[in-house]
Amino acid sequence: MQTITTTEDLAAFCSRAARCDYVTVDTEFLRERTYYSKLCLIQLAYRDAEGADAVLVDPLDGDLSLEPLYDLFRDPGVVKVFHAARQDLEIFWVDAQLIPHPLFDTQVAAMVCGYGDQVGYETLVRKIAKSGLDKSSRFTDWSRRPLTEAQKTYALGDVTYLRDIYEVLSERLRSTGRQKWVTEEMAVLEDPATYQTDPAEAWRRVKTRTTSGRFLAIVRELARFRENFAQTRDMPRNRVFKDDALVELAAAKPASEKDLGRSRLLQREARRGDIAAGIIEAVKAGLAVPQDKLPKPDGTLEKLQVNPAIADMLRVLLKAKSEEKDVAQKLIASSADLDRLAAGERDVAALKGWRNEVFGRDAVLLTEGRVALAVDGATVVTVPR
Repeated sequence: MQTITTTEDLAAFCSRAARCDYVTVDTEFLRERTYYSKLCLIQLAYRDAEGADAVLVDPLDGDLSLEPLYDLFRDPGVVKVFHAARQDLEIFWVDAQLIPHPLFDTQVAAMVCGYGDQVGYETLVRKIAKSGLDKSSRFTDWSRRPLTEAQKTYALGDVTYLRDIYEVLSERLRSTGRQKWVTEEMAVLEDPATYQTDPAEAWRRVKTRTTSGRFLAIVRELARFRENFAQTRDMPRNRVFKDDALVELAAAKPASEKDLGRSRLLQREARRGDIAAGIIEAVKAGLAVPQDKLPKPDGTLEKLQVNPAIADMLRVLLKAKSEEKDVAQKLIASSADLDRLAAGERDVAALKGWRNEVFGRDAVLLTEGRVALAVDGATVVTVPR
């Protein structure tokens, strides 16, 4: 198997791949000790009428520019095929502000084609490629060199079987007329906002039961400081301080390093130096937020007047439509979507695009009492009222 370590060899491979309809892509990376993923290996493969090829691209070994690959990613005539693409795409966005286009995610396509919710690559290899994967190298350190033959074989399998999976799924989408469904789903993955973390919004990920505006203001400022600190130093946010310590700090409102010393959950290195200073300033900033600018908790679902009977009927309808269309339920509608529909909300993802055709239209009719559910043999169907 070829391992590419020079720009010249990468350009030669990408030139050949550019003549194909598609190229399969995967990456190996590390993120345990950094904020941003450290790219350790790229796997690429293609197949056309003239033959097939698959290579490993090693960005850590040799003098290598990834620009030839990025040119291929920009080529509108070549579909870039990934499985569960989000983390791979984030790497390329951070490195080059580039998102491959056009894009095809086999995990999403498999959900559209009835293979279940968030189906794994190994399952698709078994069901479509009729093969198995050696997973022994899955959790190895991909930054260490030299790579073992077992690592290389494992990594290459992530793109060679992907060719079979892509060809089968794309043909099934074509035959069922569902290509548009996958294209709609790719819009989220191709949106740069998907990969941008705004420190000012980081507080929304922190779980807390307290709804006090002042408390949330301090949480917001602490989370903002932590995110900025982690980003600028490329370290995991939990290495700055963990969520439980953040919530403790928001409640205690420390004003000095002496106060920080009383924390049960704050790590020792965060009680002094730059982190300690940042914590104290963040608490101070949170306390200074004017009353009319205090953040409010997201109480949308709690405020909804959800009719449980309607919600239950929507779940029955969703299951019936999922089975009828052979599409994963979670891809059609979430539990939150169903609750919003049951409460009379209409700005819901399940009422847009292909989801509206498959489920949303009948869901609205059901909530309005214009159709009923009935049993027809072993299936549930809607009947006009």
